[in-house]
Amino acid sequence: MSDTIFEQARKRLDDTLKYYKADPETIARLSKPKAIHQVSVPVRMDNGTLKIFDGFRVQYNDALGPAKGGIRYHPNVSLDEVKALSFWMTFKCAAAGLPYGGGKGGIIVNPKELSLAELERLSRSYIAAIADVIGPDQDIPAPDVYTNSMIMAWMVDEYSKIKRSWQPAMITGKPIALGGSLGRDDATARGGFYSLQNLRTNLGLKSGELTVAIQGFGNAGYHFARIASEAGYKIVAVSDSSGGIHNPSGLDSAKTFQYKEQSGSLKGMKGADAISNEDLLALQVDVLVPAALENVITKKNASKVRAKCIVELANGPIDNEGDAIIDENSIPVLPDILANAGGVTVSYFEWVQNRMGYYWSVSEVQEKLKISMEKSSSTVFQLSKEHKTSLRTAAYISAVKRIDEAVRCLGTEKQFVKQFVK
Repeated sequence: MSDTIFEQARKRLDDTLKYYKADPETIARLSKPKAIHQVSVPVRMDNGTLKIFDGFRVQYNDALGPAKGGIRYHPNVSLDEVKALSFWMTFKCAAAGLPYGGGKGGIIVNPKELSLAELERLSRSYIAAIADVIGPDQDIPAPDVYTNSMIMAWMVDEYSKIKRSWQPAMITGKPIALGGSLGRDDATARGGFYSLQNLRTNLGLKSGELTVAIQGFGNAGYHFARIASEAGYKIVAVSDSSGGIHNPSGLDSAKTFQYKEQSGSLKGMKGADAISNEDLLALQVDVLVPAALENVITKKNASKVRAKCIVELANGPIDNEGDAIIDENSIPVLPDILANAGGVTVSYFEWVQNRMGYYWSVSEVQEKLKISMEKSSSTVFQLSKEHKTSLRTAAYISAVKRIDEAVRCLGTEKQFVKQFVK
């Protein structure tokens, strides 16, 4: 029987502890979630019937600050998945140097089957169910799969009604008019690109035009394609859940995204050949960008990957067995907790701006993001050299060190015995 997603995530920590000796109390705190909330979400449907949806919110760890993590709407949401995602968020925030712990939320629902009014009632009902366990100093949600700024607007409005005061800092990813941050729309992709550029030479990538294949042409995938194209990279293939397109001479990112928006998929786009998601992952390119869901590269297809490096814009796109094969084949991976931390970093900027009541220009946000991503990626690369590990393990070492320092500051058994027990 294969490991669950959460069990796979936990093994990342086990691998890290071979290289960094954390205090036993830190390890104990990181071994399981701090809190798991499972709620019923009642929604009055347009036809008058009442439907109950299952919702979750997991707060994994708060050693560094309030929990932080998105809310996803998807029919395949499960408690195991939400636990794993909250685990990853804990380490992502720590590796990015943010004053946050990790959390995640989700509802088992296919949002495409709901009307706009039903979607609003679902979102407000979910927030009402978890209002007591979230907040600006406790747990700050954000958008994730199939949630967006409009849904965040409904959620901040509902929470503020419950608390009887305007609470913009309780959630991020809001519309600009309601306290959202400029630069948030492309932050995940931009952060990943900044990390790639910062480590480009260290990853063994040649100068000049580099080829890129992107699996998952949603918000993050599109913006990565756009930003990379503007910097001189050549986007040769992109895909979505229905399949993809490939043109060795390069794709126009804007026209491709416009076609997808108008037709609903990439199928049938002229000027490119159809390609499956599996074949896209096996293309011989300089940079492969998995930007969809988790576990798309496994032991079944990892040996077929021929990219010179991988940038994980998705959470957990390579499972543990696939990762071992990729590492054995000497393909460097910019891991998810580093590469896609741009989104949560600008979410942090939004939270800071909400609390100050003072807002930055898009150029200020992008410059602060660039500084943050370059700092964290340089730290990870140096730890990789120091410990002779993969960039993934080095990113976890960086995260565990920060969490461990925070736990030690609060006092541990060893410190207590040393100072107070004669």
